[in-house]
Amino acid sequence: MENICAEALKVLKERRSVRRYQKKGVPESVTLDIVDCARFAPTARNVQPWKFAVLTDAAERKKIAGIAEYGKFIADAPVCIAVFCEDTKYYLEDGCAATTYILLAAKAYGLGTCWVAGDKKPYAEEIRTLMKMPAGWKLVSLISMGYPEETPSPRKKTLDEVLRKL
Repeated sequence: MENICAEALKVLKERRSVRRYQKKGVPESVTLDIVDCARFAPTARNVQPWKFAVLTDAAERKKIAGIAEYGKFIADAPVCIAVFCEDTKYYLEDGCAATTYILLAAKAYGLGTCWVAGDKKPYAEEIRTLMKMPAGWKLVSLISMGYPEETPSPRKKTLDEVLRKL
């Protein structure tokens, strides 16, 4: 049990945003399992307002990369997962929880990811239309995913810098 706990904590502490990927595809079964993990994310009032779009086609990823101002690297990632939510009261919180589950599940599989903002971005509606999602659905995030070419190690604040004991 201790080993399982240590592995889970390692995934949480070592996940980083990856923007450079190997030219190696991700097995469909792995991608589907990662998306399956996302549907177990916490959701307000158990609404589960999400839909996940998986893009593996290079031409489609290139279109998305051309639209998302800070997501140009999506074109080079073998997979892009878009997280959409129905416009419910807590869609953003629910969609962000699902996005986090995708990031962590991918890390557990040895994959790198990067969360690219969707909600409130000027390109969100264009991407929703491009991905043929119905009106009323919100783009919460775009996630590039693949085997990392490199894994950055930015400085993280220490526990003392972020913790306030009351």
